[in-house]
This record gives sequence, C-alpha cells and structure tokens, in this order.
Amino acid sequence: MDKYDAELDGLFVALADPTRRAVIRRLGSGPASVGELARPFSMALPSFMKHVRALEANGLIRTTKSGRVRTCTLDRTRLSLVNDWLAEQRNIWETRTDRLEQLVTEEETK
Repeated sequence: MDKYDAELDGLFVALADPTRRAVIRRLGSGPASVGELARPFSMALPSFMKHVRALEANGLIRTTKSGRVRTCTLDRTRLSLVNDWLAEQRNIWETRTDRLEQLVTEEETK
C-alpha cells in the first residue's frame, strides 16, 4: 500500500462518522470554536474532542489556541484528495457503463 492509499484510508475513516461529517459541514461556512462545534451534540466535551483530534490527525481541520479558546478551521486541500479519488472512480465506472451500452446497442442491431 502506498502513501496515497494510506492517506485516503485515514480520510475515509475520519469521514465515516456522522459527528465528524457534521463538523466538516459546519466548518465549510467558516472557522468555529470547539465549544460552538460541540453545542449541537449531546456528548461530553472530552468525547467531542476525540472527534476533533481524529479530524486534525487526518489533516481535515487545523486548530489554533488563543487563551482558553481553541478554534477549528477546515483544510480544504485534504478534501481535494477525496474529490480526486471520487473523480477517478467516477471515470472508471462511466467508461464501464459506456462499454456496456455499446455492447447492448450492438446486440440489438444484430
């Protein structure tokens, strides 16, 4: 397994959790404090911080601390790895369905 695959695995594991996806969705509209991000979830702050650390460890978010406030920011470049992989998969499947359509069309004309 190469580095690219390992990075993708980490990104998909991080994005597999609905809480982490909700955090990513919220950060899409701008930076937010951990407290603000945690507010909609019914979990203790230490539990929520595990989600923040998982996102940060996979490079999806960056955090900065100013005094007692930790602010999270989305790192959109990491999401481009997921987008590139999905585009590659989409291309593969579109090519396959194009070939299937061609085969079916040829069979119908015979």
